[in-house]
Amino acid sequence: MNYDIIIIGSGPGGYVAAIRAAQLGQKVAIVERESLGGICLNWGCIPTKALLKSANVFEYMNHAANYGITIQGAEVDFGSVIKRSRDVADGMSKGIQFLMKKNKIDVIMGAAKIKKGGIVEVKSADGSLKEYTATHTILATGGRSRELPNLKQDGKKVIGYRQAMVLPEQPKSLVVVGSGAIGVEFAYFYNSIGTKVTIVEYLDNIVPVEDEEISKQLLRSFKKMGITIMTGANVESVDTSGSGCKVQVKTAVGAEILECDIVLSAVGVSTNVENIGLEEVGVKVEKGHVIVDDFYKTNVEGVYAIGDIVKGQALAHVASAEGIICVEKIAGHHPEPLNYNNIPGCTYCSPEIASVGYTEKAAKEAGYEIKIGKFPFSASGKASAAGAKDGFVKMIFDAKYGEILGAHMIGSNVTEMIAEIVVARKLESTGMDIVKTVHPHPTMSEAIMEAAADAYGEVIHL
Repeated sequence: MNYDIIIIGSGPGGYVAAIRAAQLGQKVAIVERESLGGICLNWGCIPTKALLKSANVFEYMNHAANYGITIQGAEVDFGSVIKRSRDVADGMSKGIQFLMKKNKIDVIMGAAKIKKGGIVEVKSADGSLKEYTATHTILATGGRSRELPNLKQDGKKVIGYRQAMVLPEQPKSLVVVGSGAIGVEFAYFYNSIGTKVTIVEYLDNIVPVEDEEISKQLLRSFKKMGITIMTGANVESVDTSGSGCKVQVKTAVGAEILECDIVLSAVGVSTNVENIGLEEVGVKVEKGHVIVDDFYKTNVEGVYAIGDIVKGQALAHVASAEGIICVEKIAGHHPEPLNYNNIPGCTYCSPEIASVGYTEKAAKEAGYEIKIGKFPFSASGKASAAGAKDGFVKMIFDAKYGEILGAHMIGSNVTEMIAEIVVARKLESTGMDIVKTVHPHPTMSEAIMEAAADAYGEVIHL
């Protein structure tokens, strides 16, 4: 079988690239070793949001009295919560199957390996091998939970994100190692349904890639929920010989032993670059990432790479954008290179976090003279009505030209608000453009306009 394009991996990079390639008239096949949709759809973005929604509903029920409603006896059925999450993921995977058929994309199940001459070898579940050829091969093999030498995952007591989604029973206590998006989302979920949660973070701030003010606000919110947080702390070992786990943690004041049922390792992602033929073909890899140009072409003619295995943010929407750019370039179009400084980042714990562009610290380090505006949700009419007054919007502008350097938000539904800033930055709008853009009232999004106005001394509701 000969194709114009074979894509290895069907996550949000691979399947989106396949559909766009098919729209452009290419004959396309996609190879997947597990489930269509990849990690994001089956074990990442989608099922975790389903879990978090269950946690949100339970929280609403526990605080229903705040809204004048009496509810008694609300309980979590952990098995049903997990089942709902898996059902949502399964439904989405079936949706990807439909899209493959609709776009006449051949789906080949098995483990793929690239060979010289545009050959892709696929090993099926029964061990049989079959070869396909393609003019262009796109690697979209994604990532997996990263393992530390002193924090080996056994899948039962020391687990990664996949096991955290399908535990057979709810743990009474959980230690989460790492406070990036995966760590804080699971910390929020388990704490909300009654598990005693401790977060251990090696760096000085939780969610360390975020603006420091965002980190401090989440710290306050999490502590108010009863989550224990240890920063500047390092897990040295985990003893799983007993019925639970004994976690030895080194802090600035000495060593401490934490006892818990389960340890969740959330220390990042490792790229899936092994056993896919890179060495044999001669594709250059540096520090676990495939080296590509602005349009995702490797040093080997006809071989491309997108998503987590290339440099850039390991995010689903980044992989999708890269996939579209890659196939449009292959098809002879003239796409713009992706601007990695205008990628929104979203974290779906409660309160939610959303950000784009420079943090305050990074903007200063880059040499900008800046204007900063902030608006707290405690001053928002919609937030007060919704009972969601935690958090704020922070806007950062270039003082000289008014360029929007960055936006940082923490609060209810801010992940739905950040796209406004991404579009504004794409269109090279200024701070005053936002100030003079009429926002609907009452909405949470008014806080963006008010924060921008605050930077220019024109804020109304503070």
